[in-house]
Amino acid sequence: MSNQPTRSHIYQNHHLDSTRWNWFEPRDDDIIIATSYKAGTTLMQTIVGNLLFPTGELPGPASVISPWLDFRPFPLEMVLGQLEAQKHRRYIKTHTPLDGLPYYPQAKYLCVSRDPRDVFMSLLNHWGSHTDEFYATANGIPGRVGDEFPRFGGDVKQIWRDWITRSWFDWEVGGYPYWSHLSYALTFWNHRHQANVKLVHFNDLLSDLDGQMHDIAAYLEIEVPDEMWADVVKRCTFAEVKKDPSKVVGENIAFAFKGGANSFIHKGTNGRWVGVLDDEDLALYDEAMSKLPPGYADWLQNGHSAGLS
Repeated sequence: MSNQPTRSHIYQNHHLDSTRWNWFEPRDDDIIIATSYKAGTTLMQTIVGNLLFPTGELPGPASVISPWLDFRPFPLEMVLGQLEAQKHRRYIKTHTPLDGLPYYPQAKYLCVSRDPRDVFMSLLNHWGSHTDEFYATANGIPGRVGDEFPRFGGDVKQIWRDWITRSWFDWEVGGYPYWSHLSYALTFWNHRHQANVKLVHFNDLLSDLDGQMHDIAAYLEIEVPDEMWADVVKRCTFAEVKKDPSKVVGENIAFAFKGGANSFIHKGTNGRWVGVLDDEDLALYDEAMSKLPPGYADWLQNGHSAGLS
């Protein structure tokens, strides 16, 4: 598709409020990092941050430098104030699909996605680690649209069935009780030929971080001195991030997750669904994937930039 993206949906629930973008003032060189969840958000924030600050002297953790604009619990005035005060090139995190975002032709969009089965396994840890304080915050802040964010029940089979067959927003495929991972990247896929839209897959970041980072740097028009490149890539590896996750996500994340940053930055691996999801579960997966365009479904599961033609 060559037509520019348009905003056709509003995403509002216990976590999201896409209308918060109405007050955002874009700059010509803004970078928007867009993911559904558990698909490589923090990794991409780490990559972009280290490309922009190749010496490693980042002015703060990703949660501060690259705030999540559409997250209801963070006061909008605070987030906009953080971004307005930044003198460096900004990179903003969003979990709103492209059909719920304003489209800025001058900005660069980076959509990161991942095999849905791997996302689900990561989501189990994420949802299962939430604190009482987080539930109270997500559900108690005025302005929530729709039902409360439900407590993690612990029944993996039931959670999978809900996540793969039920949706929070009726125009999406699966995703309950969040929003759809399967539908999310499709909103970017449909505009993948736009010069300022780039799709990146978690599998490719794992298999060739160096090559993928070269592609991302070129897309963002960032030049890193050759002598710094190896260190920049090393700082973006999971092993390095896991040494001190708080440097990436900040200390305040403990209010939302038992175990704090160490729970949030968990495994970073693929294939943990093998032996967890049985044939019945995988049949539901196949049924959900069949609702997606075949080329997109193949890319969503497997990655590889060759599938982006």
